[in-house]
Amino acid sequence: MVQVWADIYAKQSDLAFDISGGGTGVGVSDLFNEQVDVAMMGREPFEEERERGLVAVPMLIDTVVGTVNKNNPVIDQIQSQGVTRAELEAIFTKEITNWGELFPDAGVDAEIVVYGRSDASAAYKKWGEFLGGEGNAYTQDELEGLSDGNFNGDQPVAKSLGDSENAIAMNNVNYVYNLDTGELDGEIRPIPLDGDGDGLSESESFYQTRSELLAAVERGDYPAPPAREMWLAANEAFDASVAPFIEWVLTDGQQYVSENGYVPLTEDRLEDGRATLENNTES
Repeated sequence: MVQVWADIYAKQSDLAFDISGGGTGVGVSDLFNEQVDVAMMGREPFEEERERGLVAVPMLIDTVVGTVNKNNPVIDQIQSQGVTRAELEAIFTKEITNWGELFPDAGVDAEIVVYGRSDASAAYKKWGEFLGGEGNAYTQDELEGLSDGNFNGDQPVAKSLGDSENAIAMNNVNYVYNLDTGELDGEIRPIPLDGDGDGLSESESFYQTRSELLAAVERGDYPAPPAREMWLAANEAFDASVAPFIEWVLTDGQQYVSENGYVPLTEDRLEDGRATLENNTES
């Protein structure tokens, strides 16, 4: 999304951009080492980071979903009944190890393969918060230690998941739905969340297209976490040459968010971000 914004903004300004990925941990480290002007973050700043001088503004809402192969042995049950948070926790912590345990009436005997992330992934951190429930988050190290394979980035996770019918993982929605059409046409499928353990209600059935899921995130029908705010951060203060771009992201730039697979911020959050920017820009 930042690349999209940069491409648009560069055409109307003299600002030049050099953008690279690597995960939130890499971005923050590079920021403090004065290797970058702005870091992209997939989580809110830690208190110790703020104490070191990091300032950050939210930019959009990203959505992470549990994912399985489209040929999973219990895919029909997953899509029709959904899976609860507690059941996902039990799978990712190896309390449930066979798809037949999850849906006993399916008559399936297939070992579950769990995939995770090996990079400094804020998405994986948020997934750990979601799995553990309120106040009981799993750390990335804990989840990595329990998984059957860890990969550096969303794309390798999605590729490995697409190659393994018995696997489960978590992915950003843009690796689940077709980028152009927003339809489900790849090798992986989202796991619908059953909020109360009574099966999927009509209000929980919004996974057929990306736009339906993003609308549910915006309404608050899909939980946060695993939906999460994404941030732009600076060390001590945003450079005066960069601040106009950040302000544009928090104003006109929001119109491009939905079409690129994310959820725009509410006006209250945009106002918070603009106030933070105004108070933390070098003169």
